[in-house]
Amino acid sequence: MEEEFEREERLSYDPFTRSDAFGHLGNFLLKVSRAFALCGGLIFLALVVMQLVSVVGRKLFSFAVPGDVEMLQMCAAIALSSFFAYCHLIRGDIKVDFFTHNLSPNKVAFLDAIGSLAIGLFGALIAWRTAAGALSVKEVGETSPILAWPVWIPQMLMVPGFVLLAVAGFYMCAHQLRLAFWKSL
Repeated sequence: MEEEFEREERLSYDPFTRSDAFGHLGNFLLKVSRAFALCGGLIFLALVVMQLVSVVGRKLFSFAVPGDVEMLQMCAAIALSSFFAYCHLIRGDIKVDFFTHNLSPNKVAFLDAIGSLAIGLFGALIAWRTAAGALSVKEVGETSPILAWPVWIPQMLMVPGFVLLAVAGFYMCAHQLRLAFWKSL
Protein backbone atom coordinates (compact mmCIF):
# COMPACT_ATOMS: atom_id res chain seq x y z
CA MET A 1 0.00 0.00 0.00
CA GLU A 2 2.91 2.33 0.71
CA GLU A 3 4.18 1.86 -2.88
CA GLU A 4 0.77 2.71 -4.31
CA PHE A 5 0.63 5.90 -2.25
CA GLU A 6 4.07 6.93 -3.49
CA ARG A 7 3.01 6.27 -7.08
CA GLU A 8 -0.23 8.23 -6.63
CA GLU A 9 1.47 11.06 -4.74
CA ARG A 10 3.77 11.99 -7.63
CA LEU A 11 1.96 14.96 -9.11
CA SER A 12 3.28 17.00 -11.98
CA TYR A 13 4.13 20.45 -10.66
CA ASP A 14 5.74 21.65 -13.87
CA PRO A 15 3.78 24.81 -14.68
CA PHE A 16 3.41 23.90 -18.36
CA THR A 17 2.14 20.33 -18.07
CA ARG A 18 -0.98 18.72 -16.75
CA SER A 19 -1.17 16.39 -13.78
CA ASP A 20 -2.64 12.95 -14.38
CA ALA A 21 -3.34 12.59 -10.65
CA PHE A 22 -5.59 15.67 -10.68
CA GLY A 23 -8.22 14.36 -13.08
CA HIS A 24 -10.31 16.50 -15.43
CA LEU A 25 -11.57 19.01 -12.86
CA GLY A 26 -8.15 19.47 -11.30
CA ASN A 27 -6.49 19.98 -14.67
CA PHE A 28 -9.17 22.50 -15.61
CA LEU A 29 -8.53 24.38 -12.36
CA LEU A 30 -4.80 24.20 -13.04
CA LYS A 31 -5.28 25.72 -16.52
CA VAL A 32 -7.58 28.48 -15.28
CA SER A 33 -5.36 29.34 -12.33
CA ARG A 34 -2.30 29.32 -14.61
CA ALA A 35 -4.08 31.76 -16.96
CA PHE A 36 -4.94 34.01 -13.99
CA ALA A 37 -1.33 33.90 -12.79
CA LEU A 38 0.00 34.74 -16.26
CA CYS A 39 -2.39 37.69 -16.49
CA GLY A 40 -1.21 38.84 -13.06
CA GLY A 41 2.38 38.56 -14.23
CA LEU A 42 1.61 40.66 -17.30
CA ILE A 43 -0.01 43.28 -15.09
CA PHE A 44 3.12 43.43 -12.95
CA LEU A 45 5.27 43.69 -16.07
CA ALA A 46 3.18 46.63 -17.29
CA LEU A 47 3.48 48.24 -13.84
CA VAL A 48 7.26 47.91 -13.95
CA VAL A 49 7.36 49.60 -17.37
CA MET A 50 5.03 52.36 -16.15
CA GLN A 51 7.12 52.97 -13.03
CA LEU A 52 10.30 52.99 -15.09
CA VAL A 53 8.84 55.59 -17.45
CA SER A 54 7.63 57.63 -14.49
CA VAL A 55 10.93 57.56 -12.59
CA VAL A 56 13.11 58.19 -15.65
CA GLY A 57 10.73 60.89 -16.85
CA ARG A 58 10.76 62.55 -13.45
CA LYS A 59 14.57 62.57 -13.26
CA LEU A 60 15.42 63.47 -16.85
CA PHE A 61 12.47 65.42 -18.23
CA SER A 62 10.59 66.71 -15.16
CA PHE A 63 7.63 64.62 -16.28
CA ALA A 64 5.99 61.82 -14.32
CA VAL A 65 3.07 59.57 -15.11
CA PRO A 66 0.12 61.24 -13.36
CA GLY A 67 -1.37 58.98 -10.69
CA ASP A 68 1.34 56.36 -11.05
CA VAL A 69 1.17 55.41 -7.37
CA GLU A 70 -2.63 55.04 -7.54
CA MET A 71 -2.37 52.83 -10.62
CA LEU A 72 0.41 50.82 -8.98
CA GLN A 73 -1.65 50.20 -5.84
CA MET A 74 -4.84 49.27 -7.66
CA CYS A 75 -3.26 47.08 -10.32
CA ALA A 76 -0.87 45.36 -7.93
CA ALA A 77 -3.78 44.33 -5.72
CA ILE A 78 -5.58 42.83 -8.72
CA ALA A 79 -2.44 41.04 -9.89
CA LEU A 80 -1.64 39.66 -6.44
CA SER A 81 -5.10 38.16 -6.03
CA SER A 82 -4.58 36.23 -9.26
CA PHE A 83 -1.54 34.26 -8.03
CA PHE A 84 -2.89 32.53 -4.92
CA ALA A 85 -4.88 29.68 -6.53
CA TYR A 86 -2.05 28.61 -8.82
CA CYS A 87 0.39 28.71 -5.94
CA HIS A 88 -1.85 26.44 -3.88
CA LEU A 89 -2.54 23.98 -6.71
CA ILE A 90 1.16 23.41 -7.36
CA ARG A 91 1.80 23.23 -3.61
CA GLY A 92 3.83 26.40 -3.63
CA ASP A 93 2.52 27.45 -0.22
CA ILE A 94 4.88 27.75 2.68
CA LYS A 95 4.57 24.63 4.83
CA VAL A 96 6.32 23.89 8.06
CA ASP A 97 6.99 20.16 8.04
CA PHE A 98 9.20 20.06 11.12
CA PHE A 99 6.50 18.21 13.06
CA THR A 100 5.26 16.05 10.19
CA HIS A 101 8.47 14.70 8.66
CA ASN A 102 8.20 11.50 10.74
CA LEU A 103 4.49 10.92 10.02
CA SER A 104 3.20 8.48 7.44
CA PRO A 105 2.29 9.89 4.00
CA ASN A 106 -1.40 9.22 4.72
CA LYS A 107 -1.31 11.34 7.87
CA VAL A 108 0.57 14.12 6.09
CA ALA A 109 -2.02 14.05 3.29
CA PHE A 110 -4.79 14.29 5.90
CA LEU A 111 -3.13 17.29 7.55
CA ASP A 112 -2.63 18.87 4.11
CA ALA A 113 -6.35 18.33 3.47
CA ILE A 114 -7.18 20.25 6.65
CA GLY A 115 -4.86 23.05 5.53
CA SER A 116 -6.46 23.12 2.08
CA LEU A 117 -9.91 23.27 3.66
CA ALA A 118 -8.76 26.27 5.70
CA ILE A 119 -7.43 27.93 2.55
CA GLY A 120 -10.71 27.26 0.75
CA LEU A 121 -12.70 28.78 3.60
CA PHE A 122 -10.32 31.75 3.77
CA GLY A 123 -10.62 32.32 0.00
CA ALA A 124 -14.41 32.22 0.20
CA LEU A 125 -14.45 34.63 3.15
CA ILE A 126 -12.06 37.08 1.46
CA ALA A 127 -14.01 36.91 -1.83
CA TRP A 128 -17.27 37.59 -0.01
CA ARG A 129 -15.93 40.49 2.06
CA THR A 130 -14.02 42.02 -0.87
CA ALA A 131 -17.17 41.95 -3.01
CA ALA A 132 -19.24 43.40 -0.16
CA GLY A 133 -16.65 46.12 0.40
CA ALA A 134 -16.55 46.97 -3.31
CA LEU A 135 -20.33 47.28 -3.44
CA SER A 136 -20.42 49.56 -0.42
CA VAL A 137 -17.65 51.73 -1.91
CA LYS A 138 -19.64 51.87 -5.16
CA GLU A 139 -22.72 53.08 -3.28
CA VAL A 140 -20.86 56.06 -1.80
CA GLY A 141 -19.08 56.80 -5.10
CA GLU A 142 -15.53 56.86 -3.74
CA THR A 143 -12.85 57.71 -6.31
CA SER A 144 -9.07 57.86 -6.26
CA PRO A 145 -7.68 61.33 -5.41
CA ILE A 146 -5.56 62.05 -8.50
CA LEU A 147 -7.10 60.07 -11.35
CA ALA A 148 -10.67 60.10 -9.98
CA TRP A 149 -11.06 56.42 -10.89
CA PRO A 150 -13.88 54.58 -9.12
CA VAL A 151 -12.24 52.59 -6.31
CA TRP A 152 -14.83 49.81 -6.40
CA ILE A 153 -13.75 48.53 -9.83
CA PRO A 154 -10.25 47.33 -8.84
CA GLN A 155 -11.71 45.91 -5.63
CA MET A 156 -14.30 43.95 -7.59
CA LEU A 157 -11.60 42.74 -10.01
CA MET A 158 -9.85 41.03 -7.08
CA VAL A 159 -12.90 38.86 -6.34
CA PRO A 160 -12.43 36.28 -9.17
CA GLY A 161 -8.92 35.51 -7.94
CA PHE A 162 -10.18 34.92 -4.41
CA VAL A 163 -13.08 32.78 -5.67
CA LEU A 164 -10.59 30.70 -7.65
CA LEU A 165 -8.48 30.36 -4.49
CA ALA A 166 -11.52 29.05 -2.61
CA VAL A 167 -12.33 26.53 -5.34
CA ALA A 168 -8.67 25.43 -5.51
CA GLY A 169 -8.56 25.02 -1.73
CA PHE A 170 -11.70 22.89 -1.65
CA TYR A 171 -10.51 20.82 -4.61
CA MET A 172 -7.11 20.19 -3.03
CA CYS A 173 -8.85 19.23 0.22
CA ALA A 174 -10.84 16.56 -1.62
CA HIS A 175 -7.78 15.44 -3.58
CA GLN A 176 -5.65 15.11 -0.45
CA LEU A 177 -8.43 13.28 1.42
CA ARG A 178 -8.54 10.81 -1.46
CA LEU A 179 -4.79 10.34 -1.12
CA ALA A 180 -5.10 9.93 2.64
CA PHE A 181 -7.99 7.46 2.67
CA TRP A 182 -7.91 5.85 -0.80
CA LYS A 183 -11.49 6.70 -1.64
CA SER A 184 -12.71 8.28 -4.84
CA LEU A 185 -14.41 11.54 -4.02
